[in-house]
Amino acid sequence: MSEDMVPEEDYTIPLGKAEVLKEGKDVTLLGYGASIRHLMMAAKMVEEKGITCDIIDLRTILPYDIETIEKSVKKTGRLVVTHEGPITAGVGAEISAKVQERCFLHLHAPVKRVCGYDTPFPFVYEPV
Repeated sequence: MSEDMVPEEDYTIPLGKAEVLKEGKDVTLLGYGASIRHLMMAAKMVEEKGITCDIIDLRTILPYDIETIEKSVKKTGRLVVTHEGPITAGVGAEISAKVQERCFLHLHAPVKRVCGYDTPFPFVYEPV
């Protein structure tokens, strides 16, 4: 099955259990949903420069798998979190704060969030 295919049969995923899609040693890339494809492309680009990445698919955002994230960040010392929503008050902010609390002494660099812009958008039923 290719990365873009969705299984036709019924399936379930465990709540609060992330999936490590790729093992690396230099940086942890974390995301979910559509952002996973971008993380895979980014990892491929930096591999040409000799940088290897752990890629973690969060799969569920509440609860989320802090143990898997923590284990990876302690190994790599770096974390990049991405999601499609605005950067302020997003899932990435919560994960960044938790990683900062639990992995501070293992971080070689600040946690980086790569997210959507903080732009206002109307409610779904609000006339434009």
